[in-house]
Amino acid sequence: MLADGGLAHPELSCDQAAADPVFDEVSVHLRGEISLRIFQPVEDLQPAFVRNRTQSDRNIHIDIWLNDDVYSTHRGVEMKANRSYRYRVVDVFTTEPLQGNPLAVFPDSAGLSSETMQTIALELNLSETVFVLPSSRPECVARLRIFTPGKELDFAGHPTIGSAFILCDEGKVSEGTERFAVEENVGPIPIRVDAGPVPKLWLMTPPLREDAVVDKETAAKLLGLKVNQLLGFSPQILDAGNPTLFIPVVDRGTVDCISFDTSAWARFKIEHASPMCVFSFAPTPEGAYSRMFAPDYGIREDPATGSSTGSLAHYMMKHGMLSSKAGTTFFSEQGTKMGRRSILHVRIQGEGGADGIDVGGNVTPVIEGTITL
Repeated sequence: MLADGGLAHPELSCDQAAADPVFDEVSVHLRGEISLRIFQPVEDLQPAFVRNRTQSDRNIHIDIWLNDDVYSTHRGVEMKANRSYRYRVVDVFTTEPLQGNPLAVFPDSAGLSSETMQTIALELNLSETVFVLPSSRPECVARLRIFTPGKELDFAGHPTIGSAFILCDEGKVSEGTERFAVEENVGPIPIRVDAGPVPKLWLMTPPLREDAVVDKETAAKLLGLKVNQLLGFSPQILDAGNPTLFIPVVDRGTVDCISFDTSAWARFKIEHASPMCVFSFAPTPEGAYSRMFAPDYGIREDPATGSSTGSLAHYMMKHGMLSSKAGTTFFSEQGTKMGRRSILHVRIQGEGGADGIDVGGNVTPVIEGTITL
């Protein structure tokens, strides 16, 4: 609502302090039904929204038809017309319903404030919720805003893959398109689609930066493990849009034995205040067996973390746990311990990932719903 009590809509306004104090009757229609009737000065209403206008000696009656939220006042009381927003839930990095990492996607989020987006993400309480908006970049088909229950993210993997699936499934990307891009806070993210009976979608990992090395004793305490249960490589923080501390351990059984220590994490945060995730893994013949913890984002454990998997590939190549040859492929199995088995595929483009590290997987739709605000 405008501070002066006018009609708050991006293309409509009224000046309550008009020189002529005549108040006019305005009927506001949402999708063809009268949702509210108010009395306001209407000299500044744009003609494009006016369907009917009749005038008597002292009053003007105007009908306005809108498809968005309308705020108005009548004698200082704020009124808001309810609006329903459609959303879909998909399981990402799986072909099986109720496995993988669940994601909520709102295909049309126009009119939602950042604060409301954050509140909805907390209400749904999934690891991430995505709100799709028009992009200001001509090379991108849409803008994605990604929220955990605790904060907004600049980039995240399974929200990117899941949202790309929704954009294709709802016809916002032309059928048969193999490559397109979406806009996130880190910038454009290229998407590739492998068509087929069960399509696989790929994202290209954003540019990666190496950060601090962490001593093994500190890392072991974070996981509730002993130092001899870690591999000999130094744990390190890597950042490809989602800062992540990587801690390699000796085998799958050790990964499953991890008991994340929140007290040790609180001590760790004294020297490493910036938000980050903790990603522990063991090398396997197929690639890696992994778990990820993100208390800084309100996520106790994440079933699948695409934004960290490109950095995982870099870390494994750096320490000789994975071939760095162009065309190398592997997968990371994540979420199995928590009953949400996810398979994240990785493809190395160029020697050592010089031309990019692609992370991809399947998406399975499971729920459709609406939320009314």
